[in-house]
Amino acid sequence: MAHKHMLRPVLAAGLLALALTGCSTVKGWFAGKDAEAKKAAEPAELVDFQPTAQPAKVWSTGIGDGERRIGTRQTPAVLDGRVFAAASENRVVALDLQTGKQVWEFKAPKDQALRLSGGPGAGEGLVVVGSLGGDVIALDAAGGAERWRAKVTSEVIVAPLVTQGTVYVRSNDGRITALDATTGERRWFNEHELPPLTVRGNAPLTYAPGVLFSGNDDGTLSALSLQDGRVLWQQTIGTPDGRTELERMADVDSAPLIDGTMLFVSSFKNRTVAIDGPSGRPMWQSEYGGIGGLGVAASGLLVSSPAGTVYLLDKNNGAALWSQPALARRSLTGPVVQGDYAVVGDYDGYLHWLRLDNGELAARERVGGKAIKGQPVVVDGILLVQNVEGGLTAFRLD
Repeated sequence: MAHKHMLRPVLAAGLLALALTGCSTVKGWFAGKDAEAKKAAEPAELVDFQPTAQPAKVWSTGIGDGERRIGTRQTPAVLDGRVFAAASENRVVALDLQTGKQVWEFKAPKDQALRLSGGPGAGEGLVVVGSLGGDVIALDAAGGAERWRAKVTSEVIVAPLVTQGTVYVRSNDGRITALDATTGERRWFNEHELPPLTVRGNAPLTYAPGVLFSGNDDGTLSALSLQDGRVLWQQTIGTPDGRTELERMADVDSAPLIDGTMLFVSSFKNRTVAIDGPSGRPMWQSEYGGIGGLGVAASGLLVSSPAGTVYLLDKNNGAALWSQPALARRSLTGPVVQGDYAVVGDYDGYLHWLRLDNGELAARERVGGKAIKGQPVVVDGILLVQNVEGGLTAFRLD
């Protein structure tokens, strides 16, 4: 959004007076301020440390053109020992989790410019992926054959959820569409009004028995009935306050996280809320939040703030048990837990392992030199990370 501002007469007169005293003085003043502001906005430089963890690369492969700058935070899905990943160039691949060896490939014809986007969802024998044109394609998880196609009302930039015989698709216009997993026919849809300005991205949907949890762009969390999509309850996570639309952005763009009967949800408005899942009653709220996804460990709840600080929060009250600010302004992904460590990716292709007990930096590896936007995935002790150029890498801890 662009805004035009007019100089008030007093301000204009002041600037004229400064100009008369010497142009070099004015130029130096502004140059100094600009330099300070630029330095303050730069990503923190990586610091040296003594590694205490030993991540080892298991395999690495390129799956095709990645998301680059479309802002979809692509991540792989894992089902029955296979990794499923989508490339923007109309390609979906299945890889063996342990070796990275390709099992099958689906590639749409060149005349179908699908531009597959937010990564696949997998479940019940299906791999389902959406496109920037609103296409939804369901593939057979065993062999990659196309089962069906459907169309939703807007671009799909987050992985569909496949469960209970249904494919749930969140499109970028605020609509959730439930499709029959066998035929692709629409069962129901739910619409949620969007604010004028939002953060690029959508929250992945989260399933609980009989309920679908959806984080919304207006800062709320909705609990929907799986049967018909009606709203069971709704809670505000981030309050959209401020004088401008930019200040009012409060998107809930990270997947609601279930831990027992508790539901943890985080907002771009620097707030994380714990909710009793069955009733929708808030239990506590914390001033630390973000949009990249939450991580959960026995010791607490992990969150990366928009400013680039990683926090471990007490699951009982939301208090910060530790914070790690060394990665400030490095556009961190949401944290994930691998063994005794929290792991985040950054804008420059680095993965950072942090000790869960105190937050200290434990290890660092670089994957491809391009940005990592999607939250890493950990399955069977293997960490998977996909960068914006379609590079997919697996790590173990030795």
